[in-house]
Amino acid sequence: MPIPADLGSRLSNQLRRTPPLVAAMAVLGVGLVLSSAILVKGIRRANDTITVTGASTERIRSDHVDWSVSVAVAGPSQQAAYQALQPVVSQTVAFLEAQGLPAAQIQRDAVRSEREDQRDPRSNELRSTTWTSRQEIRVSSADVDKVRAVAAAAGELIGQGVPLTINPPAFTYTKLAEKRVDMLAKATRDAAERARAIAREAGSAIGPITNADTGTFQLTAPNSTEVGNSGSYDTTTVEKDITAVMAVTFRVR
Repeated sequence: MPIPADLGSRLSNQLRRTPPLVAAMAVLGVGLVLSSAILVKGIRRANDTITVTGASTERIRSDHVDWSVSVAVAGPSQQAAYQALQPVVSQTVAFLEAQGLPAAQIQRDAVRSEREDQRDPRSNELRSTTWTSRQEIRVSSADVDKVRAVAAAAGELIGQGVPLTINPPAFTYTKLAEKRVDMLAKATRDAAERARAIAREAGSAIGPITNADTGTFQLTAPNSTEVGNSGSYDTTTVEKDITAVMAVTFRVR
């Protein structure tokens, strides 16, 4: 109900003829009326928007792979272990090149040496020392299918006596930054469609966007149900499902 423009003037005249306690209660009542009007107005504005979550999902293919194997040889001395390591490292590199991997894509990390002492458990007297020399061989390539095939065949080296640890390939997508922009735009359009449907049922329409919050951004194995609170990035599969989520707030009119 609208408040009369001369309400304050009429109350002022009346308060001059009213006992102090009654006057105080009257002033309090006016304050409550004005506060109620402001509160109702605030609620009406707060309910003037709708927030909807939109999502977009797309199947992509990895365009880069990183893969590594580790060769380790033990010996009675640091020098002996290092010398025994060299031929098996060369054998491993030769195998990778024979499988069709270019030499430029194969890198050798620095050799690492580890010492292990065996001591008598009672006297702590040194019984023996074993040195282990280890070298990582890394492959970085855009030829995803080739590296995947070579990684599957690398077990042959173990059959040839090479002391090898084979790590799983890590498949990644290098155009993620630009793809992210496209996916967020699609998620926003999906949110708009959902908002229109909700507003239409209420006999309203949506207006401009007032706020947009990026939700989770995930790259998962195909058809995975995995959901991470801070997003996820699967590197085990060549094919991936990329999903973007947006929480968008629209003005309702």
